[in-house]
Amino acid sequence: MPAGRVCEFRDLGRIAYDDAFALQRELAEKRKRGEIPDQLLIVEHPHVITMGRNGHRENMLASEEMLERAGVSFHLTDRGGDVTYHGPGQIVGYPILDLREWKRDVVAYVRAIEQAVIDLLGEYGIEGGRVPGATGVWVGDAKVCAIGVHISRWVTSHGFALNVDTDLRYFQYIVPCGLTKPVTSLRQLGCEAGRADVVTRLTGHFAREFGLEIRRPTNSDSHVTDSPGGPGSAESGRSSDGHPGGLCAVI
Repeated sequence: MPAGRVCEFRDLGRIAYDDAFALQRELAEKRKRGEIPDQLLIVEHPHVITMGRNGHRENMLASEEMLERAGVSFHLTDRGGDVTYHGPGQIVGYPILDLREWKRDVVAYVRAIEQAVIDLLGEYGIEGGRVPGATGVWVGDAKVCAIGVHISRWVTSHGFALNVDTDLRYFQYIVPCGLTKPVTSLRQLGCEAGRADVVTRLTGHFAREFGLEIRRPTNSDSHVTDSPGGPGSAESGRSSDGHPGGLCAVI
């Protein structure tokens, strides 16, 4: 089988949301200029609630003061969609891909992410699927993986959040993507797999869906700056340049 396009993979561990956001923007601009290959960043965030461009304040069920007391930060962001939660126990993936080298199709891109997660769940004996009119991956009527993306000049940012061993009580502060449906996690579904195993398997399925050759960059060709974080019903819009903007389904 011929080698696919190179995609550089980094697991950055726990990193603040704003640092990861800044890093995505930096890498997306480099990808647009053709200075770097496709990227896949895997991170975990401290407790944070983010609201996309199409967000509705009524889907925030707690004030910013209440969130602060609970140790939860709040950020506005440029992805499509409404409000979601990230925190410890989640695997968050930020693909920086140039879709001109795959398919210029936003819906196909989101469906491919969903399929990678569905195939991952199947390895653990969990039947994941889709819900008509909603984005993400579901087990029954409960969402296990949220998806919210931004696309500018066909280069992607933002991505997916898979609940592995997440404290689901933090979702009480929001109405995820305005959908009054439950959320779940691998742990709640009886899967005891650790983070490292899930990341390895998920990365493999992601690579197969997009025809990528995953490579871990060496220090000499790393494109990550030292500042961010240290080591360690889909809704669509359009960006100001007229290309597909964002799409959410998380959430």
